[in-house]
Amino acid sequence: MAKILDRLLLFVYSLSIGILSVIAILLLSGAIPKTLEIENGPAAYITAIVVAVVLFLLSIRFFYISLRRDRASLPSVDQRTEYGDIQISVETIENLSLKAAGKVKGIRDLKSRIRVSQAGLEITIRAVVDGEHSLPLLTTEVQRQVHDFVQETTGIPVADVSVYIANLTQSPSFKSRVE
Repeated sequence: MAKILDRLLLFVYSLSIGILSVIAILLLSGAIPKTLEIENGPAAYITAIVVAVVLFLLSIRFFYISLRRDRASLPSVDQRTEYGDIQISVETIENLSLKAAGKVKGIRDLKSRIRVSQAGLEITIRAVVDGEHSLPLLTTEVQRQVHDFVQETTGIPVADVSVYIANLTQSPSFKSRVE
């Protein structure tokens, strides 16, 4: 929504500055009859025309930017098969890795980040653990699950799965109350 509003504001701004600069150019060049008296003489006229022309050129550029479509698509991993091209977005791979890591018992509050390298995908998982399981076993299981699931599902080689344990959840302690 903010991007649409920014483009609308840029459109209105560029249009208004463009119109004002055209009017200034026409007034200063004498195309529109109006008596303008500038005390500094021809140098001030030339400076005013140059400023108006620069503003006009900037407004044309901003107008173009406000109307053009975004050609930059979301980052993706491209593959070529015997049947054609396949593009899998990085966001899809992040969601697949979160799904795989979420299957491991004892893992909570997951976040994923994907980098594409020559060797394959480099996946970083940030997790909060419950503290009731062995951390080396837990992280190894997360790495294995994510590696296997993403590689089998997408067909893209996974070069590395890094697991960052960000915190430990505190299990609620309940005191029994005797009355």
